[in-house]
Amino acid sequence: MPDSPLGIPPDMRPAHVAVVMDGNGRWAKQRHLPRTIGHQRGRRAVRRLIEAAHQLGVPYLTIFAFSSENWSRPAAEVDALMRLFLKALQRDIDEMHRNGVRLRFIGDCARFSPALQSLMQQAEARTAENRQLFLQVAVSYGGQWDILQAVRSLMASGDALPADDAALRARFEVQLATAPCPPVDLFIRTGGEQRISNFLLWQLAYAELYFTDCLWPDFDRAAFETALAWFAHRQRRFGGVIDD
Repeated sequence: MPDSPLGIPPDMRPAHVAVVMDGNGRWAKQRHLPRTIGHQRGRRAVRRLIEAAHQLGVPYLTIFAFSSENWSRPAAEVDALMRLFLKALQRDIDEMHRNGVRLRFIGDCARFSPALQSLMQQAEARTAENRQLFLQVAVSYGGQWDILQAVRSLMASGDALPADDAALRARFEVQLATAPCPPVDLFIRTGGEQRISNFLLWQLAYAELYFTDCLWPDFDRAAFETALAWFAHRQRRFGGVIDD
């Protein structure tokens, strides 16, 4: 197990971190650059985050790369994002595989081009046995979509649903796109906005929510360590009471 960041013991470290990477466009606008440049710089921040999570011993990381609502953006921007996504897959998969990263894509991937779908499937297959970091990339994903597709899967099974709430919850959760990953412990959103934006709605039920004004292209290892240190000082009650 890697050393604890900032002296944080393993039992105070989040097992599953989820990140909404917001602020690429505003970062570019502040510098009078095209939005596409902001997305390119944002890709560098993604690499830094993956490296930091791997080195600091975070076993599960889920990043929100492209939401189901992002399809409504201008066609030119969507096309640029898809080309960047394709290039990133081609460039980064070798390094992720060498570092023991298991890569999985969650979301309505059928909306992507056949070429991109093929690359995504190849990347998943190639890294399927890796165990150092489980990286989930949410693409064409929405939390409401995830819940609905899980419900549809339960209904399609034809099996009687258990009356016991705990058993029903367990049956439901294995149908979610994120299964078998644990629930999210720490949710990070950059860019100054303070909302979840339809991301992992079920999985965030008891997550600690960390919001930062830092725009995504500027988010680095130090910023990530700051979020981990903040998490370590939270009292997680899960609906109960902790004595002072």
